[in-house]
Amino acid sequence: MPHLYLSAAHKSSGKTTISVGLAAALNRRGQGVQTFKKGPDYIDPLWLQKASGRPCYNLDFNTQSHAEIKALFAQHVSCADVGLIEGNKGLYDGVALDGRDSNAALAALLQAPVILVIDVVGITRGIAPLLIGYKAFAPELELAGVIFNKVASARQESKLRASVDHYTDLTVVGAVPRNDHLLAPERHLGLIPPEESGKAEERIAELAQMVEKHIDLDLVRHIATKAKQPPFDEAIFDQSALTDREDGYVRIGIARDSAFGFYYADDLDALREAGAELVFFNTLEDKELPRVDGLFLGGGFPETHMQALENNAALRDEIKTAAQDGLPIYAECGGLIYLSKSIEWNGQKAQMAGVVPGTITMHKKPQGRGLVRLRETGNGLWPKSGDGKAATICAHEFHYASLEGLPENMVYAHKVERGYGIDGENDALVIGNVQAGFCHHRNTGQNNWARRFVTFVRRCKAV
Repeated sequence: MPHLYLSAAHKSSGKTTISVGLAAALNRRGQGVQTFKKGPDYIDPLWLQKASGRPCYNLDFNTQSHAEIKALFAQHVSCADVGLIEGNKGLYDGVALDGRDSNAALAALLQAPVILVIDVVGITRGIAPLLIGYKAFAPELELAGVIFNKVASARQESKLRASVDHYTDLTVVGAVPRNDHLLAPERHLGLIPPEESGKAEERIAELAQMVEKHIDLDLVRHIATKAKQPPFDEAIFDQSALTDREDGYVRIGIARDSAFGFYYADDLDALREAGAELVFFNTLEDKELPRVDGLFLGGGFPETHMQALENNAALRDEIKTAAQDGLPIYAECGGLIYLSKSIEWNGQKAQMAGVVPGTITMHKKPQGRGLVRLRETGNGLWPKSGDGKAATICAHEFHYASLEGLPENMVYAHKVERGYGIDGENDALVIGNVQAGFCHHRNTGQNNWARRFVTFVRRCKAV
């Protein structure tokens, strides 16, 4: 199973641009490309999914064990011709000082050769000590090649290649000229999702052409064949599957459109495995809910669609009525924003569904960002611990929103031990059969929320 790891010296080096271009270019050659993204991330995987034509899966030390990471990787890369893992930040960056959660650690775990993308703005001969240092820092890592990005001229490229050839034993895989037109547009949460970019297919095609012209695809494929297959325990899948599923499926409505699109591919898989038929609906256009037994409102950018969401009053009102009538609803971040009374951003205000008795204000700086650790209060609707113990859950958050004006004595499913959540102390409001918070949860062995949610929906349906 050929695979490789695309990393960089630091963030904003162009990894995503080149990863998307590589996935699309290999796909155009008839190669089945399975993409992966390190860490918690929703937007980069959406671009990689569109470029490859396959769901992109996240590999995350914070929520997955080593065994789960290797098993998930092997399960999906085995169905492709080549696996492409995009890192986050720099090769050796991570939370832990010893690097156990870094890109280098993930590449080593998956026995993946690494290609470094280097932003070469203002660099010529200095590329050599940089690469020598990166290789010497972890000699056990297979640093197989380098891609120069944002090359200013043929003269700079010539000097860069000469320095690498003279001072290192690394292979130059490609040299991509600077082209601001090809950069994916960004805003407050990073890249704009492909559903909002307007010309996603056109942009991806341009990135593929760029890669085909400036990167040696045959060499990339050759490097990928050097990868060793990491051993994994196949039983991990049996353990994560639902073993106590009851007869009968439930229908779970999932908001998926340009306002809401932050869902992990394997979370959706887990919901299906737990016995849910997923019914996708559009919060911007659909005037009524499909026939469902529960709702999952994921993250996204409701603030950039606030007027359209307000204008679709029929759907907002139906969701509010359904919540009051006891329909199970799980909402994360953007979903919480949508369930609030209103949202205010850039001097404008729009009405939302009004299920949550508070208002949303969007700020210029993040209100919660990074990895979080939660502890159950015992008030959750589908708790991790069924024996009354206060179980711990690892998750993540990234929001510029604050929820204000809540009444006192609200009920929360989680206490925040690390992170911010709703108010720095709590997350996951519980209102009837609704559970809504800012933190994003991942269905893994340490938090199999999908099965528990489906079981809760099934139980409510039977009442």
